[in-house]
Amino acid sequence: MASGATNADVGRRNSDSPPVEEMNDSDTAAAAASTKEASLTEQSATDEGEDTAGEGEMAPVGDRELSATGTSGTPASAALATAPTAHSMPPKQTLLRRIARVLFWTPPNCRYDPANPPDFTFGLNLLFSFATTATVGNLYYNQPILYQMADTFGVTYERASYVATLMQAGYAAGIILLCPLADMLPRRPYILSLVAITALAWIGLCVTNSFAAFTGISFICGFTTVTPQLMLPLVGDLAPPHRRATALAIVVSGLSLGMMVARLLAGVVANYTSWRNIYWFSFGAQAAVFFSLYFFMPDYPTKNAKTGDSSDSDGDAGPKTRNAAVQALYYAKVLYGGIAVLVFRHPPLLQACLIVFCLAAVFTSYWTTLSFLLASPPYVYPSIAIGLFGLIGIVVICFGPIYGRFVIERIVAVVAVLLGTIIELVGVSIGVGIGTFCIAGPVLQAILIDFGNQASNIALRASIYGLAPKSQNRVNAAYMIASFTGQLTGTSAGNRLYAMGGWRYSGGLSIGLLCFAVLVCLARGPRETGWIGWHGGWSIRKDRMPKAAEAKAEPAGGEAGETVLVAEDGEGAVVQNNVTVTEKS
Repeated sequence: MASGATNADVGRRNSDSPPVEEMNDSDTAAAAASTKEASLTEQSATDEGEDTAGEGEMAPVGDRELSATGTSGTPASAALATAPTAHSMPPKQTLLRRIARVLFWTPPNCRYDPANPPDFTFGLNLLFSFATTATVGNLYYNQPILYQMADTFGVTYERASYVATLMQAGYAAGIILLCPLADMLPRRPYILSLVAITALAWIGLCVTNSFAAFTGISFICGFTTVTPQLMLPLVGDLAPPHRRATALAIVVSGLSLGMMVARLLAGVVANYTSWRNIYWFSFGAQAAVFFSLYFFMPDYPTKNAKTGDSSDSDGDAGPKTRNAAVQALYYAKVLYGGIAVLVFRHPPLLQACLIVFCLAAVFTSYWTTLSFLLASPPYVYPSIAIGLFGLIGIVVICFGPIYGRFVIERIVAVVAVLLGTIIELVGVSIGVGIGTFCIAGPVLQAILIDFGNQASNIALRASIYGLAPKSQNRVNAAYMIASFTGQLTGTSAGNRLYAMGGWRYSGGLSIGLLCFAVLVCLARGPRETGWIGWHGGWSIRKDRMPKAAEAKAEPAGGEAGETVLVAEDGEGAVVQNNVTVTEKS
């Protein structure tokens, strides 16, 4: 009886509802199977008892639907009308989704075409140099105006110095934790995201009146201001092998220029206006960097798109499990543990880290103790005169690309580094010898230290960026960790020795470090492929690339480009007839 009533109710509903096309049993089964296969996830999201509509036809009403309506006799059409469906609920566009869409959208002129990859032009080289100059200044604007910050926030000079310390500490943490991620993530949206986050957080530095907030935001901004250390490996990857040293010289010069101009500009602006204005200027510079990169930086693909593998350096094929924790541990091992593996796998990288440690220590020791020397008898210079010594470095920087083009690109890397280190050693010797009684000593020392340091850094970077093409950001992180350690050592040890014995004591430390760097350079010959020795020949000139090989070279780090680079640099390679190159394991 109940069954008959149910059938009668169904017939009455069907007679009242608009006519639908009849479906036989085979049509019904096919439609149901097609619907289930096409929208399995959507069906699981709907409420129990909800029927789906397929291609303009309503599915037949069955007992399952009627049982869901209960005893109230609610019509099936009403149940379908009131039940939420996947088609009627579009995905919510959250703020983060909208920001991601903006960051990941690429203008047509910047889209990457594997069949026709974009050329690394001089204009693109200048764009990356501008981005490096404008962003690295964030770390140095505060240094000459710390005393004014102390007055504004009502704190002691010692507490005000925490701003510079935390900014540098954040930068060091960003190099260790953020830079290696660029070996896995898409480079264009990653760089744009970091620039945008830094610029937005920078507004807090411009407006906050809380010293605790100011120091905390300074650390965050330092942490995300790693754009310069992402640009350098990118240029090393994209530049053609025969122009890599010149391209890197342009960006390294921009890096040095940003460090020096930031201090000079901050001092001038703060002297005539509020010190906050230099922070607003920096915000505008970061916005200019963001929009310049957004509209002109090509969307270069990552080299470890799926697994984060760096089979040429420190990884394997990746974890086979889908467990998120296991994958996170694996990638942490590859990205961060792989930095140490790279250092002890590639002799040129370990050699470069030891040398840059010494060079960085000498550089910071000189510029830290110089102010003590010039403020003491017989000079007793005012602070503005001491600050003008920074202009010496700005002039020297302009010669970096010229030196890279006509010297570093023509000789093997270790010889170019040795030459730059000897130039520094001569400058320090002159400064230590006559610096206590003749101003020419510190001036010549500044010129030769700045020039030798920049020349050596360009040659070292050109030599290491071809070692592990899939791990260039980790290679750069290892290099910068050694550099930062050297800076801390030079600052602390230089100040301590100056307090013990004056200018010549701190200068003696610099001479000792530079002599050690010379010995490290001489430990491996220009053609040596192992850890130590002078095997493979004594020629210091780079091998000329055959025109046929040059035409086939891939500037974006393809196999041909990598092979030619190793052959040119004479690092870790065996050259046969100037064409076939095999890397020694």
